[in-house]
Amino acid sequence: MVQIEAWDEFARKAESLFQAEPERTRYSMKYRHTDGKLVLKVTDDRVCLKFATDSQQELKKVVAFNALLMRLLVNEE
Repeated sequence: MVQIEAWDEFARKAESLFQAEPERTRYSMKYRHTDGKLVLKVTDDRVCLKFATDSQQELKKVVAFNALLMRLLVNEE
């Protein structure tokens, strides 16, 4: 598992992982109330990327990232 600290790096690597194998890639999001963090995880069972944040600014980026992944899911290429 790779814990990534920078949002831009996580988003870039997660998008490329998803584009490489969209059928195998999973994305999960979990809010940990005990420490007030949102944890994102993207995996294709070989590579696992993880990102955690409690920043309001980064939460807005997560919303945009979710929209990007949804567009990739419905893309008919």
